[in-house]
Amino acid sequence: MSDTTDLRMPSVDPASWTCPAPLYDQSRVVMGHGGGGALSAELVRDVFAPAFGGETLAQLGDAAALSLGGLRLAFSTDSFVVRPLFFPGGSIGDLAVNGTVNDLAMSGARASYLSCGFILEEGVELDTVARVADALGAAARAAGVEVATGDTKVVEAGHGDGIFINTAGIGLIPAGVDLRPQRVVPGDVVIVSGPIGVHGVAIMSVREGLEFGVEIESDCAALGPLVDAMLAVTPDLHVLRDPTRGGLGAALNELATASGTGVVITEREVPIPPAVANACAVLGLDPMYVANEGKLVAFVPRRHADAVLEAMRAHPLGAEARIIGEAVADHPGMVVARTGLGGTRVVDLPIGEQLPRIC
Repeated sequence: MSDTTDLRMPSVDPASWTCPAPLYDQSRVVMGHGGGGALSAELVRDVFAPAFGGETLAQLGDAAALSLGGLRLAFSTDSFVVRPLFFPGGSIGDLAVNGTVNDLAMSGARASYLSCGFILEEGVELDTVARVADALGAAARAAGVEVATGDTKVVEAGHGDGIFINTAGIGLIPAGVDLRPQRVVPGDVVIVSGPIGVHGVAIMSVREGLEFGVEIESDCAALGPLVDAMLAVTPDLHVLRDPTRGGLGAALNELATASGTGVVITEREVPIPPAVANACAVLGLDPMYVANEGKLVAFVPRRHADAVLEAMRAHPLGAEARIIGEAVADHPGMVVARTGLGGTRVVDLPIGEQLPRIC
């Protein structure tokens, strides 16, 4: 070997990496198209957005921010196809309310009214329908929202999965609140409101009949009061997102892409309950991509971060809130995690979803 041989690694820019044969190109719908990852984004980008058009839809937020009659409204719709219908900590009825209420809350709006559409499979027991309806009504009352209109359809046996629910919600956005990814700037602090991965593991434990030593309950909850507490500190929050399908990893990637900034998180600061970590280790899952139903991630100006974190920790829904990283000017559109060994790894957008049918 020559004394002049250069053994240093060549300079590598991860942002320039490409796959010559993308594995997620599909000519037919697959389960991953509903998983909140790259396949979902591809479906929206290539099929729905060109067909529907419009600047409002192009926001692609959890809820659309609208101006109507001098008012700023948030409007959102969601469909729920979870299996099983009942699980530790909630049911499809709770999800139908809290999921839509939370989408509105991510725009700073407190939900006022919901619509509710039930799609029932022929043969489902009426007692089951009543249990779901009761849970949905109780969740709506707890969230301070009224179910104002609805619809019911029945499909033939074998063409559904018991009960599917669609909800839409509307609420007012307070003056001075402007929550959207385009407001994120380098230096913003990334805060997560509590432990991640709980909902997905709770669903999986029931669906697959698995036991992990302790019962894991879904974190399903309406986040409006927590958002109110954060906005009471300052309306100058930059963006909020509830990391449901695709988990925290997908949410951070979506925000990095939409804002044109990079995101750096510290892996050991991401709160993962031991039971969730153990379950994911056994099953080969990454908690970063497991769905949540009662958590949010916030990008907050650094000057407000400590006060916002304190307010979150004073609320039951944010008692375990933690700063996990920051937005940076480097590697725009990419999320990178600093590992416990001192290295870094790319937290990529998942192709689909590790655990389908969980919301």
